[in-house]
Amino acid sequence: MNIYKLHYTDKATADADLLAKGVYEVIEGEKIYTNGTQAVCYIGKIVDESKVGITENDPPIYYDGVFYDVMTTEEIDFSANEVYPDHYVHTFAGYPTGYPTHPVIEEEI
Repeated sequence: MNIYKLHYTDKATADADLLAKGVYEVIEGEKIYTNGTQAVCYIGKIVDESKVGITENDPPIYYDGVFYDVMTTEEIDFSANEVYPDHYVHTFAGYPTGYPTHPVIEEEI
């Protein structure tokens, strides 16, 4: 299983990219998963914890853009939209928080 953590400038750009990459298709106005897609989770905005206000009344500060998680049996090149966070705000049930998004490639000695 491949789990991708993705970052886009906005929801429209993300939807267009996911559609173009065959993550889903639109049939009669509904998004239908295709090509091994198991789940697509729209996370939306994420609070930048390093910029949390000093008092409780300070408004949250968010990272730019919107975020998605995609679970699929396919290998998909999301290029610059793929991110590798140290801490997750979302995980898929049954997969630990530190589940690798890609297999670890060991160098030959």
